[in-house]
Amino acid sequence: MSLNTSNQLELSATIDLKDLGTVHRLGFGAMRIVGDGVWGEPADRSTAVRVVRRAVELGVDFIDTADSYGPNISEEILAEALHPYKDGLKIATKVGFTRTGPNQWIPVGRPEYLRQQTELSLRKLKVDTLDLLQLHRIDPKVDAEEQFGVLRELQDEGKVRALGLSQVSVEELEAAGRHFTVSTVQNRYNLTDRSSEDVLRYSEENGIGFIPWAPISAGELAQPGGPLDEAAKRLGATTSQVALAWLLRRSPVMMPIPGTGSVKHLEENLAAAKVTLDEDTYAELEAAAG
Repeated sequence: MSLNTSNQLELSATIDLKDLGTVHRLGFGAMRIVGDGVWGEPADRSTAVRVVRRAVELGVDFIDTADSYGPNISEEILAEALHPYKDGLKIATKVGFTRTGPNQWIPVGRPEYLRQQTELSLRKLKVDTLDLLQLHRIDPKVDAEEQFGVLRELQDEGKVRALGLSQVSVEELEAAGRHFTVSTVQNRYNLTDRSSEDVLRYSEENGIGFIPWAPISAGELAQPGGPLDEAAKRLGATTSQVALAWLLRRSPVMMPIPGTGSVKHLEENLAAAKVTLDEDTYAELEAAAG
């Protein structure tokens, strides 16, 4: 597929998120704009800034980040690149992890920690209210009700518009829903990992945006001669574009947020909105995905 590198690619369909409003379903994940292991500064900060600005230039209006990406650095780069923010742009962040080194993630759900990190995110993103705050993980060492409760308090205080969760079960979604309106849920989901199928189904039934992390992981399916590779060749697209197109077709609440530190890869990923899967191709990928 030849890429349209004008100022706007064809945009994906939209979704209306509770407490947040309407965004396009294909967004941008800001985890890869920091250093290796999601730790420290990127190799070239100016490139990271260009990637973020290009995403918005191409029509992205939903960006997902977290206080733990860097830590802190992803949020700081977003503010450097985009503040003051374009009307309609929604930036989601997450709290609930602390970092002790590259690729190390430790859940911390003490209410005072979640509140502190939320206040810091407000400062780093240079806003008075966060568009969407998601609990990055439920800390098993802290009563879940306490974690949900402080999120609701932050929303009641006007520090957060919408609330969400990450990597949770249906039961945990239901428990959180007794404290606040769940706008989004962010679980791992892709062609080779559909273990959160029940959470996706619950999201569809309850109007919750489902943000699949690791959206383009496809393993052997993307290898030469594999079903994803063959579909990409037929469609004149990349395997990543077809994987994203499959997600967008899979459910109307699906909100893929592919991340990258490259402008070229960003443009390729966003061009997935132009890829239309015919019935046979979709059925083949469904069967291959199991």
